[in-house]
Amino acid sequence: MKKHVTFCTAIVLMVTVGVSFINREPANRAELGKLLFFDPILSKDRTISCATCHKPDFAFADTSAVSTGVGGKKGTRNSPTAMNVMLRRPFFWDGRAKTLEEQALGPIENPDEMNLHLDSAVQRLKNSKVYNDYFKKLFDSEPTRENLAAAIAAFERTLETTNSPFDRWKFYGDSNALSISAKRGFELFNGKGKCNKCHFGADFTQNDFRNIGLFNGRELNDSGRMVVTGKKEDIGKFKTPSLRNVSVTGPYMHNGIFKTIKQVIDFYNDPGKVIPNSINRDSLLAKPLGLNQAEKNDLETFLLSLTDDEFTKTVEDQLKYW
Repeated sequence: MKKHVTFCTAIVLMVTVGVSFINREPANRAELGKLLFFDPILSKDRTISCATCHKPDFAFADTSAVSTGVGGKKGTRNSPTAMNVMLRRPFFWDGRAKTLEEQALGPIENPDEMNLHLDSAVQRLKNSKVYNDYFKKLFDSEPTRENLAAAIAAFERTLETTNSPFDRWKFYGDSNALSISAKRGFELFNGKGKCNKCHFGADFTQNDFRNIGLFNGRELNDSGRMVVTGKKEDIGKFKTPSLRNVSVTGPYMHNGIFKTIKQVIDFYNDPGKVIPNSINRDSLLAKPLGLNQAEKNDLETFLLSLTDDEFTKTVEDQLKYW
């Protein structure tokens, strides 16, 4: 089992009780990125960090429909998990960042998030003797936009999880790791539920963009991928998210419209009933799935099995590793 999630949670806990962690010299670029990820130095008023909206205990996702940035500003989209991104690209809900390095810098300058010009962020790091020394040692250079992005991206690439009940059943040969209900749910996932048409592979995502019916041009008017491509056929399309650790990454969808997995399943079972008059909904969702309540329960049980054991640990268990 990987220990990095535990380590990050421990950092948050230590900061909460006033214990400094910056004096622990990072051994590599990923550890430097870890410090930067949790340090509010990268926000305009030094009040929030990357971890403010990507909470370790929730698989580096947020628990709010949309996150709150500096000055109490509300964002327009849900903060997705920053875990299991090594194989993912492009990034953001609309795919505007081609690389993880590009993604890492986006929230810093976003006026609704950290709202700090990158030149100012880099200057702050240069003015910090500690950070300046760390960058010189690990990058043979003072802080720059490029090595700031490289450090944070290196840390994010360590956030991989592979120890869920499903992993132990499917890949490690533990026949008892999954309940009968979850196994039935897996069959539904790949069959009647059509979930595997968009969610497949190691991280249960095709890294593509779909309009699932959450755009109607009125109260649901986020154009999604079209803002990036300019193509009319991309209106209302958003990146298909990973389903790993899905039990702790709610609320769900690009706008956080659904609070629970049950609500998500009810939506997919009959999208037109939940969001009538949507525009350009994917043809895969043209007809209701016809799942009964027992099948919905089995599908939910399977989805819950995709969450790594790390997120069932108690605070006391986490601190044992520090």
